Amino acid sequence: MASAPNDTVFDEFLSQRGHETASVGWQQNYNKLQCPECMGLHDTDATECSVCGWTPRTV
Repeated sequence: MASAPNDTVFDEFLSQRGHETASVGWQQNYNKLQCPECMGLHDTDATECSVCGWTPRTV
């Protein structure tokens, strides 16, 4: 059974093929944070999207 590749290997694979692999964070929408995946709005102290479960990726 194959194991899942770690993020570094996956990022390297994508960047070699021209894809952007920069870390993605919250988007700002007025005084709220907006999830870049589902566009859900959250308070500024949110650490995880309560709609889809997305978390900001830190490198």
